[in-house]
Amino acid sequence: MRVLVTGAAGFIGSHVLEALAAAGHEVRGLDSLSPAVHNGVPAYIPAGTDLRVSDVRDPSAVEDALEGMDAVCHLAAMVGLGVSVADLPLYADVNVTGTAVLLAAMARKDVSRLVLSSSMVVYGEGSYQCSRHGLVRPLPRSLPDLDAGVFEPRCPACGGSLAWATVPETAALDPRNAYATSKLAQEHLTANWARVTGGAAAALRYHNVYGPRMPRDTPYSGVAAIFRSALENGVPPRVFEDGGQRRDFVHVRDVADANVLALHGLGTPDGGAEGAAALAGTLRAYNVASGTPHTVGEMATELAEAFGGSLEPKVTGEYRLGDVRHIVASPQAAADDLSFRAQIGFREGMREFATAELRAPAATS
Repeated sequence: MRVLVTGAAGFIGSHVLEALAAAGHEVRGLDSLSPAVHNGVPAYIPAGTDLRVSDVRDPSAVEDALEGMDAVCHLAAMVGLGVSVADLPLYADVNVTGTAVLLAAMARKDVSRLVLSSSMVVYGEGSYQCSRHGLVRPLPRSLPDLDAGVFEPRCPACGGSLAWATVPETAALDPRNAYATSKLAQEHLTANWARVTGGAAAALRYHNVYGPRMPRDTPYSGVAAIFRSALENGVPPRVFEDGGQRRDFVHVRDVADANVLALHGLGTPDGGAEGAAALAGTLRAYNVASGTPHTVGEMATELAEAFGGSLEPKVTGEYRLGDVRHIVASPQAAADDLSFRAQIGFREGMREFATAELRAPAATS
């Protein structure tokens, strides 16, 4: 299959590009190579790669990149939380307008298969169980609670304590920052496109992705990269809240494999189906996660031990508005429909990540 990968020079996109090529697909990349992110084409992009340097918001450039393609893996996006109201226009422009431009061009070029990179952040808080009221959806944590070091969300009915539960794809969606809202908008636009064109689409809701080529020392670095940079600089990692925030850390190579499997599930150009996934005219969403959650504190400790264990993580009690307490996925649907199961374990992945090549920030003039 001939596949266009948007955001192909990025952290996840470059791994998707490699995984598709390794699976025998003909791949083409599209990336703006924004000078705020990249100093030209990254060294990890293989020589001879068909990489088009254009912005996904440029209709003519996107249409040219789609020429001859059978499918798209869409990863181009502005990442990070977007915690300020001032961030709203940029996230809406890059992520929402960019996706709309891509979908319109796909309709014009009759490209009918799309794997969309979405995110766990569309859920907001995770799933919780109250001993009195059963499965509940907590309200955003209050400032007085956070200031007092009470980090666990409360039951919205009785104010009591809650136990976390896994989040299925059918959970209510509740984006709580600019990035999350833009990712949900991407899903809605994709569903619109699929219904109107009869296209087939899968939205992969990535959980906490880490691994080689993760951006380093930027405002958009993931927490794993931030902790690693601290350790490299001889500084203990600073763990927010009490370190008990529970996440699912999934390795980037597993995420890339999920893209390949999702693409196969959408069917082949001759109409043959290679797996049970999205049907024509619909969008199906899948959690892409390891299925084995860990706390942020555990992740910091694992990385610190990989660096020799001389620097213990420092739990600060600080917090960020917009962060959620626990978000733990059920990856069962991806296993059932796509045969996706993460292969890289937490300890193995973190030990590799401790010495993996990260992407340096773009040089400033």
